[in-house]
Amino acid sequence: MDFVKKLEEVEKTYIELERLMTLPEVVGNPQELQRVAKKHSDLSEIVEAFREYEAVRRELQEARELFDTDESEMKEMAREEIERLEAALSELEKRIGLLLIPKDPNDDRSVIVEIRAGAGGEEAALFAANLYRMYVRFAERQGWSTELLTLNETGIGGFKEVAFRIPNEGAYSLLKYESGVHRVQRVPVTEASGRIHTSTATVAVLPEADEVDVQINPEDLKIDTYRASGAGGQYVNMTDSAVRITHIPTGVVVSCQDERSQLKNRVKAMAMLRAKLYDSALQKQQESLASERRGQIGTADRSERIRTYNFPQNRLTDHRIGLTLYKLDQVMDGDLQELIESLNLADQAEKLKNLES
Repeated sequence: MDFVKKLEEVEKTYIELERLMTLPEVVGNPQELQRVAKKHSDLSEIVEAFREYEAVRRELQEARELFDTDESEMKEMAREEIERLEAALSELEKRIGLLLIPKDPNDDRSVIVEIRAGAGGEEAALFAANLYRMYVRFAERQGWSTELLTLNETGIGGFKEVAFRIPNEGAYSLLKYESGVHRVQRVPVTEASGRIHTSTATVAVLPEADEVDVQINPEDLKIDTYRASGAGGQYVNMTDSAVRITHIPTGVVVSCQDERSQLKNRVKAMAMLRAKLYDSALQKQQESLASERRGQIGTADRSERIRTYNFPQNRLTDHRIGLTLYKLDQVMDGDLQELIESLNLADQAEKLKNLES
């Protein structure tokens, strides 16, 4: 196995962490003890798998020696044992390979999702609204909650843009592959002749950042308040509760108008701003690692067309992995599990290939 030496180093680190957790100066420092214990816990699964691998490898060596030297009926038993152990060793190699893939540090984070209508006018806005409902239904299936942050509607129920938050741990690990351009092919409700049109919407999935992740100088912010848009007569139109924040150094602008309270809108807008600045830093980091980026499905360019939704044929195609599913109606109702699992497996396979090379 090519990475046995790497695994031996991991095991040495694991043993050293065990030793550190017994030292009085570490035990007496809760913060340091938590840090060391977390690193120890993160390595436990791979060390356990490696030790199992080494035990199976020793057994296999013994079985082969027995097969080579024994001419009795034990030889047949040794042959069967060799087959069993070789299969077990192969499975362990696959499992360890996956465990060695560096974990995305953002996988445990909650997310902010932005959807914007692209080419296609009113039909693109209707598609953006469809995507929003698809993700909300997916969140419901996961037992997650969603919080609307900002919404810009059109006259017939479409969304020019919408941003919402899923404040659940691990949301990013499942939704990170959704960033990019989504294309729809269907007959618009506004089309009298029955011709199929092609429209697009852009999705951005941003890992939510903590205040410690992104330091924002209050002096770098321009904060405006205004009256929220909405149906006439609603309370949102009666006060200047909507908030727009501009981060002057980067030009990033965020807004929130969902809450009646200006203070609550400001808190949500700041969360959006932190997520955008954190995501921008991640994108720059990934661009500096171009070769690695090409081997990661989840870091595709946001301007890239990632998926086509063909309504007449009930067909969905993800262009990154060449996956086609004929259950678009179920997908639009939030059944994204098969799609997400396929993307995750393809991403892992690509990373494993890069690791081996």
